[in-house]
Amino acid sequence: MNAQNKISDAPLVSIVDDDVSVRRSTQRLLRCSGLRAEAFASAGEFLQSSMAEGTDCLVLDVSMPEMSGLELQRRLAETGQTIPIVFLSARASEEEERRAMQAGASSFLRKPVSKEALLHAIRAAIEGPTN
Repeated sequence: MNAQNKISDAPLVSIVDDDVSVRRSTQRLLRCSGLRAEAFASAGEFLQSSMAEGTDCLVLDVSMPEMSGLELQRRLAETGQTIPIVFLSARASEEEERRAMQAGASSFLRKPVSKEALLHAIRAAIEGPTN
């Protein structure tokens, strides 16, 4: 198997964050860690793409213009799409964190987050709950 096949077989992580520096740095980190990564500037952009179907994990900002991360989480659930979500936020309230976790988020991390903590949360989300 060549390197291109290994990359195409890697889990796909979609990043939705309105902060361009967060999107780019997270995308680079994930790709350097052997994961496929696609980045979107808004929840609407993600929903309009065809990526939701193949996304293995969603890295999602809480506070974004137009549609919040919590609203995207709700819309995905309404359509039966069960994508593991790792929330990232610099300004979310405890109530928003509680709502995200009650709605099934895998993790809720506060920015700035270490590379190790983010990768650990993403891998745990992809692997699913351990029984």
